[in-house]
Amino acid sequence: MGLKKLGVRRFCVFALVIAAVVTWIICFIKSEAPSSVTAVGSMPDQTLDYFLKKGIIKVHDAADIQWYHAANSKHKITEALQDSTQMIEADVLLRGRDPKEPIMAHPPDNDSDITLRDWLKMVVNSDKGIKLDFKSLEAVEESMALLDKVRYQLKGPVWINADILPGPGGMATPLDAQGFLQAVAMKAEGDVLSLGWTTGWSPNIDNPGYSWEMVQQMEAMCKNLTQPVTFPVRAALLSQSFVQFQWLLQQSDRYTLTIWTGQSDVLNVEHLLPYRQSVSKSRIYYDLLENQISKFKSLPGYTMSQLEQS
Repeated sequence: MGLKKLGVRRFCVFALVIAAVVTWIICFIKSEAPSSVTAVGSMPDQTLDYFLKKGIIKVHDAADIQWYHAANSKHKITEALQDSTQMIEADVLLRGRDPKEPIMAHPPDNDSDITLRDWLKMVVNSDKGIKLDFKSLEAVEESMALLDKVRYQLKGPVWINADILPGPGGMATPLDAQGFLQAVAMKAEGDVLSLGWTTGWSPNIDNPGYSWEMVQQMEAMCKNLTQPVTFPVRAALLSQSFVQFQWLLQQSDRYTLTIWTGQSDVLNVEHLLPYRQSVSKSRIYYDLLENQISKFKSLPGYTMSQLEQS
């Protein structure tokens, strides 16, 4: 009987040791797993899914999304609603005279022939998505209230944009990051937050790219958000920033890039191929000039990818 008890005890000790080892291995694997997993309660970007279901695009490729820019007047928004683009971008600021209310204008303009209230009335019956680019923090709270009143009438995706951090060559003052996020985070639960850096570009000099400090600071701002986030990044500054943005996209599958260009920027579209070939096609939007996107899509490496696209 004593030998049997000793055998049972040894078996129990052995089982406990095995259980402890298995538990340690599981915890170690979890701790080493990539962090690019969407947190509970957070949402990935649904923009492409919306346009796919509508039959407006044919494949899950963000490069097929086309943009109408600066729809900041009655004429422009009317034109944008009738053309072939999928997303309408417009700038929002507070009118520079009474009545001080959100209007559609880009600095240095401080007045417009259309208010945000009337602009939203025009887009609610459209299947297109909208991107509101905020140029002043003062306009955000009232604008979000106006947006809330029509949110359930809007059919397409809603993007909320602002430059909230200083970036390479940026001379403009970014919007206060905490103030902006506090104003939109609770009201824009299903929207895409487009959060960027102020930037600059000059000819005939070595323009700096996005530094590790810049992308890490942005990740710190965004990691606890639940909304999908796209980072608008300047195309002419991306060739020297690939590893930084590759890292940033790995931090969450809520993150995408929106590559844009300045009217006077000199861009070699071949410099964008590493992004096209190494990042899922569903995670990079290309907001380029028409001749630039046409040339980019004609490059031999455009259709090549190291990833199976989602």
